[in-house]
Amino acid sequence: MMNPDYIFETSWEVCNRVGGIYAVLSTRAASMQAEHPDKVIFFGPDFGDHSNIYFREDKNLFNQWNHSTFSLPFREGAGVGLPIRVGRWAVPGNPVAVLLKFDALWPHKDEIYAWAWEKFRVQSHAAYGDYDESCLFGYAAGMVMESLYRFLKDSKDTKDLKDLKVCAHANEWQTAFSVFYLRDHCPGIATLFTTHATSIGRSIAGNGKPLYDYFEAYNGDQMAQELNMVSKHSAEKQAAHFADCFTTVSYTTARECKQLLDKEPDIETPNGFEPTYVPKGKAFDAKRKEAREALRRVAGEQLGGTVPENALLVAISGRLEWKNKGIDVFTEALDKLAQKIYHSDQPEREVVAFVMVPYLDRAPERKYKVSTVYVPYYLDSHDPLFGKTYYDLLIGMDITVFPSYYEPWGYTPLESCAFHVPTVTTTLAGFGEWAARQNKPLGVTVIYRNDSNFNEVAEQVADTLFGFNRLNGEEKAVARKEAESVAKKADWKHFFRYYREAYDIALRKAQSRNPVIQKSSKK
Repeated sequence: MMNPDYIFETSWEVCNRVGGIYAVLSTRAASMQAEHPDKVIFFGPDFGDHSNIYFREDKNLFNQWNHSTFSLPFREGAGVGLPIRVGRWAVPGNPVAVLLKFDALWPHKDEIYAWAWEKFRVQSHAAYGDYDESCLFGYAAGMVMESLYRFLKDSKDTKDLKDLKVCAHANEWQTAFSVFYLRDHCPGIATLFTTHATSIGRSIAGNGKPLYDYFEAYNGDQMAQELNMVSKHSAEKQAAHFADCFTTVSYTTARECKQLLDKEPDIETPNGFEPTYVPKGKAFDAKRKEAREALRRVAGEQLGGTVPENALLVAISGRLEWKNKGIDVFTEALDKLAQKIYHSDQPEREVVAFVMVPYLDRAPERKYKVSTVYVPYYLDSHDPLFGKTYYDLLIGMDITVFPSYYEPWGYTPLESCAFHVPTVTTTLAGFGEWAARQNKPLGVTVIYRNDSNFNEVAEQVADTLFGFNRLNGEEKAVARKEAESVAKKADWKHFFRYYREAYDIALRKAQSRNPVIQKSSKK
């Protein structure tokens, strides 16, 4: 198996916490560093310290690398300044990170798009929204990667290597242009491209169309036209086809890629979790107690009363995608749960549900002792409600629910398991499809979901919560142990092997271009 000497990886979410990909990269970093100490370099957008709060600049890293001006391949003799900061990402493993500003490329946008069409048939003419800044960032990342690659090839640390083996890994359509740039201007670098969720699949689901019942009838290019997604889809599709190795995160999304991108992934790379985020022993117990006190305090303030110590604390979290994330199912399930409790023939513990979804701001509700508290903030310790991170609160939950309709992997239920919190998910989530094979019924409940069984799913969620609320202490302890054991199976130390295979695929593909590389290097 071929191993890279260096791994360059880029994403819009490097040192920039936006969504689930941040969790993927930041938790995988420790495993990468363990195998490739300081040979892993992440490239992300520089938005300043107010956004890049997990970046620590270190001017001693690559201090001989001259990166002040970068040449423009499409304009001979011309160059642009791309301000760069080199440092470390303050996550487990503390990998090297390069943050870059790409503003200088805006005047050259049309030239870059013309090049992308001519070389790779990327249709940027219908671009709108965040397409421009994403593609310019991706292009700039490719330029900076090439510059660092050439510096490393000439450095004393690599002079004894016959040929420097570098893998450049781009995540999501936002960084597709780095794949195009390197393929055209630096073919010595092996490229990987991962789609965590196809732009068209997410758009079909988000627009209320039945993604699954008519799955085999969908054509990606046709739907891109219909949903006004031509440019994003085109960049994503062409990157999948031109990268040396194309990967995705689950069997669920692999089917989607084959159908909508006309490209079957070379390998599936499921998402793992880094266990060092989870406190151990007495520290875990203390953190859990602290979290439960904070949750009960805030719930009591919001609801105008006192929340009992033995209340069942339930949560859902994620982006504000009402249908895709199953928030609609969750709220419906709470109504059904309230009815079950109301008609119960025995006393039931109070249930407090936390809807931790940024921007979903609603008044707290209470129905038959089932209470709902909305938390419309990113939980990063700076929020005005808790002043704690999401993980610092997750550890205090009794159970979480993520009844997703569209979820290529599903980090939230995996995070719950890692913090010993039993969880509910669906067969339409990549993690759910994987977890269903682990046979841990109390730790992870996986509910079958399709386009037309909304009510049945809501009913099953309500039944699960109702039954869980009646478990005794010993049964709950078993459920927590089972959730923990599922997370252990998804530890990055087990899942990182898929990336080793992906690097090998990419390097061998790049190696097959050796005659081209040698010819290029002689010019």
